[in-house]
Amino acid sequence: SGLAPDAVVLVATVRSLKMHGGGPEVVAGRPLADAYSREDVELVRKGCANLVRHVRNARAFGVPVVVAVNRFSSDTPAELEAVRRAAVDEGGAEAAVSCEHWALGGRGAVDLARAVQAAAANPQRAFRFLYDLDLPLADKIETIARQMYGADGVDLSDLARKKLETYTAQGFGKLPICMAKTHLSFSHDARLKGAPSGFRVPVRDVRAAAGAGFVYPLLGEMQTMPGLSTRPGFFDIDVDPETGRAIGLF
Repeated sequence: SGLAPDAVVLVATVRSLKMHGGGPEVVAGRPLADAYSREDVELVRKGCANLVRHVRNARAFGVPVVVAVNRFSSDTPAELEAVRRAAVDEGGAEAAVSCEHWALGGRGAVDLARAVQAAAANPQRAFRFLYDLDLPLADKIETIARQMYGADGVDLSDLARKKLETYTAQGFGKLPICMAKTHLSFSHDARLKGAPSGFRVPVRDVRAAAGAGFVYPLLGEMQTMPGLSTRPGFFDIDVDPETGRAIGLF
């Protein structure tokens, strides 16, 4: 497209960092453990390893980073300062700003807007891609796993290896990679929190989205959502302009 980002805004919460620091398991439908609503600066510091890696990953593309900390009412100044120190001093972010737009509207994000404006004006920014599109597909996957996830390498299944060979022979070898993996960890395993290392990434399958223009490996047990049918149901849904009633939902 020729478009290049001027800055990255990385959103974090104290609660999420506590989870990555070894906090109690968070399960949908269950009450949140007390650890997430009482001060525990050490737990936050441990979890900041995850944040620092995210910041460094974004900076690897030559773009300045601003961390937006969505502040909860239970977050304390000491916890927020721990996040700021980790993001800026360890990760190299331009700034880490507490945001309260959920409570104050636009007024609660003015400091964030100013920080992003300043970062985007940084004359030293020089956007670059992680890998050359001319690299073999397997090497692109390996580059992402090692440089972004902190993995020791990639283990391709026989099926994945065969499909990479097929896609390359079909002329898709220069497409970029879009990894299909859990969002709960840098690894393929959702249980590995923080900034794990010493693991290998299993690639069980690889698929091509030729029309969209990318190849996507499936890591671990990751599943994909089914696509739309030839004639999706939304063709039969409408709104009666006289009554405002939805038609065709049932």
